[in-house]
Amino acid sequence: MEQYYPLIQSIWEFIKTWYWIPVLFLYLSTVVTILIENRNPTKTIAWILVIFFLPVIGLILYFFFGQKFNRNKIFGRLDDLQRTKIESKWNEVKQASETNFHLVEQTIGDQARVFRYLNNSKSSPTYFNNEVELYLNGEEKFPKFLEALRSAKHHIHLEYYIFDPDQIGMEVIELLKEKSNEGVEVRVMIDNFGSPKLSRNFEKLLAGSNIQLQVFLPVQFSSLANSNYRNHRKILIVDGEIAFVGGINISDKYINELPYSKNNSVFWRDTSVSIKGNAVDMLQVYFWLNWATTSGEMYDASDEKYLHPQQQTITEKVNSLVGFAYSTPAGDMPTAMESMILAITLAKKKVQICTPYFIPSDEFKSALLVAVSSGVEVELMLPKVGDSFVVQQASLSFLKPLMKRGVKVYLYEKGFIHAKTLVIDDAIAFVGTVNLDNRSFFINYEITAIIHESNLIQRMKTQFEDDKQVSEFLTFEKWKDVSIWKRAIASICRLLAPIL
Repeated sequence: MEQYYPLIQSIWEFIKTWYWIPVLFLYLSTVVTILIENRNPTKTIAWILVIFFLPVIGLILYFFFGQKFNRNKIFGRLDDLQRTKIESKWNEVKQASETNFHLVEQTIGDQARVFRYLNNSKSSPTYFNNEVELYLNGEEKFPKFLEALRSAKHHIHLEYYIFDPDQIGMEVIELLKEKSNEGVEVRVMIDNFGSPKLSRNFEKLLAGSNIQLQVFLPVQFSSLANSNYRNHRKILIVDGEIAFVGGINISDKYINELPYSKNNSVFWRDTSVSIKGNAVDMLQVYFWLNWATTSGEMYDASDEKYLHPQQQTITEKVNSLVGFAYSTPAGDMPTAMESMILAITLAKKKVQICTPYFIPSDEFKSALLVAVSSGVEVELMLPKVGDSFVVQQASLSFLKPLMKRGVKVYLYEKGFIHAKTLVIDDAIAFVGTVNLDNRSFFINYEITAIIHESNLIQRMKTQFEDDKQVSEFLTFEKWKDVSIWKRAIASICRLLAPIL
């Protein structure tokens, strides 16, 4: 062995002397790759800063979470499939939507352009004559949620980011098993990153049932780069008749009443809706498209058991309107963000926004500034204490120019506000899974319902006023009094905003 020591020593000396050449090549090739991807300049600069100021770690982060070409390769075909399927469904109700659009304009004025945008972008048809119900927090949602599961006769489609096998989670699992054993088709799709406990133990938990469970983009060593792209949607569809969508996951922490809340450390404020009517069909399409990304057994989504041919006829007035906007990793049209921006720019009197994470795109921030400067009252509610220090600090760093221009900012103090809602005048409301950040707009699978229904909108506005009573009103003057060190930390965290 000793005869090899001189050779080993020579190799080691060579490495110590010239190691910088391959390292420099790796850094330069990575930077060139980022530049030729033609990203948003802000995001490009952010990734370059991360790579150079976090040696080695920055390269690892970029490899797993930043490669744009990897995203397009994985999701491009799926996005094309989604567009094709959505366009097919859109064509079924196109004529009815166009025929009755003048009634939409008469009912909600300029905000009708949001629904026209959804039609023209092929995001979703405009569905008339739906029944919608608002649920504030898990204690309102889950009794209706469980009731819907019990009523299932043909199929249950459940797609959730977080599905915890805790008390409410096990109640749902037992109901799903019961229905499956009764012959009901049960398809469950969970996110591997959001539901790790169920992902690891689903065979044991679902034993003795015919439940078809699929883990969306499972995170394995060979596919760690995919862990950046998550299915953040929360959808339940029962028999194609009723659907639930919104921010409330399946977990005890979303319920503020005993016995579920016995281990909860904070009050959880959130919002969801249930929908009955034609609009459920569009959620069926979205579910089918994501199911197609898994290894689950495919089914004929055009069967009338899933999608019911329905004629939309309106003769006098619009009862309720529902459309949907979405986000996907490879989509070249971020309809969730664009529909919100359009609605804000069309506002006449008031905009009320709730979001747990506020890292807005430049376009979204500009829409808020233009709206408030044109005389629209803009109110933004965020949690006083977030569940991520970096994201919370980055969110705070965006508030100064907004408050200076006149946006009213409220920091929710009763607990954690997780609602993802937007209410414009008395015209439309957004309720869904979309946070106001880069991840929800461009990286995750997201969904938001866009609704006109007078009772729902009024209740959301009333609840916003109630939430203001348990929130701190953060003014520009208060922000100036914050210590320079805290503001500096917020500014540093903001540097990471484009990649959070």
